[in-house]
Amino acid sequence: MKIHLTVLLKSKAENIEELKSKLKELVIQSNKEVACLQYDLHQSKKDPSVFIFHEIWEDQAGLDIHNNQSYIRDFFAISKTLLQDTPIVHSTSRVE
Repeated sequence: MKIHLTVLLKSKAENIEELKSKLKELVIQSNKEVACLQYDLHQSKKDPSVFIFHEIWEDQAGLDIHNNQSYIRDFFAISKTLLQDTPIVHSTSRVE
């Protein structure tokens, strides 16, 4: 079963560009993963410190592999210094 995620991240004001650069690298790496069907990064026009990922994963096993990748672990190790708040992750289902 496909996994749909929306992830909200809020940067500290002084870290917006640095965070954006690191998030863009996550997009490049994540899109190489076999189970990744979509991994898009968006930035709020209203509040440029807010970044939003829209992700679709083939299944939970693929998402688990993603979450254990070294580049994801490395990002979360440094993210506390860049982010204003803890990321908010919404697991969603498509309304039909």
